[in-house]
Amino acid sequence: MKDALKVYGPLAAVILILLIITMRFVAPPPPMELRFAAGGADGQYYALAQRYAYDLARHGIDVEVLETKGTIENYELLKSGEADVALLQGGLADDDSLEALRSLGGMFAEPFWIFSRSDQLSRLSSDFGDLEQVRIAGGPVGSGTRAMTERLQAEWGGEWLNIVPLSGTDAVDALLAEQVEAAVFTASVDAGYVQELLKTPTVRLIGMRRAKGLSMRDDALAPLTLYDGVVDMDRDIPAGDVELISAIAQLGVDKDLHPALQSVLLEAAENTHNGGSILTRAKTFPDETRTDLPLSDEARRYYRSGPTFLRRYFSFGWANFLERAWVFLIPMVALLIPLVQMAPPVYRWRIRRKIYVWYNDLHDLERRGFEAKSDDDRSKVLSEIQALQHEVGQVDVPVSYNDELYHLRSHINFVEALIARQAALG
Repeated sequence: MKDALKVYGPLAAVILILLIITMRFVAPPPPMELRFAAGGADGQYYALAQRYAYDLARHGIDVEVLETKGTIENYELLKSGEADVALLQGGLADDDSLEALRSLGGMFAEPFWIFSRSDQLSRLSSDFGDLEQVRIAGGPVGSGTRAMTERLQAEWGGEWLNIVPLSGTDAVDALLAEQVEAAVFTASVDAGYVQELLKTPTVRLIGMRRAKGLSMRDDALAPLTLYDGVVDMDRDIPAGDVELISAIAQLGVDKDLHPALQSVLLEAAENTHNGGSILTRAKTFPDETRTDLPLSDEARRYYRSGPTFLRRYFSFGWANFLERAWVFLIPMVALLIPLVQMAPPVYRWRIRRKIYVWYNDLHDLERRGFEAKSDDDRSKVLSEIQALQHEVGQVDVPVSYNDELYHLRSHINFVEALIARQAALG
């Protein structure tokens, strides 16, 4: 048993060390922490990021949700490495973003809402271009709403008043308090402040009658229709179909984000965005085609095949471990085959070497017994022969080596008898 441990123990240790090195350095495990750049705490992006955090926490992944000013800041955080994943308004990617970032797909349509007060002046406004000389709450610098507002202002041209840097509930409060004449938002229809303004009698929603034309001029924009009464049938909100322009919010990641994390983010995205809304049908999103960042390789694989085979049957942690192990199983086996094949010959050599050493000891004892000049010397030799016989008798060897071991023991008895006869003859 000791010989087996001396041979097979180091082999097992080598296998374990190779496995650890391979799994740790060649196929590193995914980090279990993510920084998610969201948006303002009262915005839809932030609420959605919290839902992602909840989903990923079930897999043991800790998500830190970062409060930001919006899409522009989210882009900067991703490119600087201060965030790993972010919700991004479509159509704002620059050349640096196209190089450093990847998309996991379009996640939901994000309409550009234009609200004004229902006074005489505002009733004259029927399109975005009519707001040129009014104060517009259009979000702070760095927000997706601000970027969309400035883009549309550039489309219409002219001399616009400075945008008031208010967003979310602050913009709603300013509009209701008549501190601004209009408020715009790039947000989901489910955003609380959008729902509030849609149902406020003193506020009217201005449509984008040129939405289809805008979408033809910019691939990042898409027309959407808010149908008659879809918000509230009883109160007839809206009172007629309203054409809107929208950007597609996408899930952006650092291009080097671990594929396993990209895959689990896509699982969470399906749970979060697959249900549809009053603007889009269920199962419209996630959508691999609605992005302006390059789609990641893992996302492309996921949209084609869904979760991996192992992920369908195992938890995230176990599936990831087995997938990493499987990738390196063949080269590991190729490396271990010669090591395993070497073990039996080495084991046989150790057993036989020990038997040969005992034979050398026995030969030396025989020589010393015949050369002994006194009874005391012969008695000492006989004692050593008996000790050798006892040592050999205590050895546990495989059955296949019993023949050689019993031959040795019979030879020890033979030498002992010879030395004893020599002592009797004097």
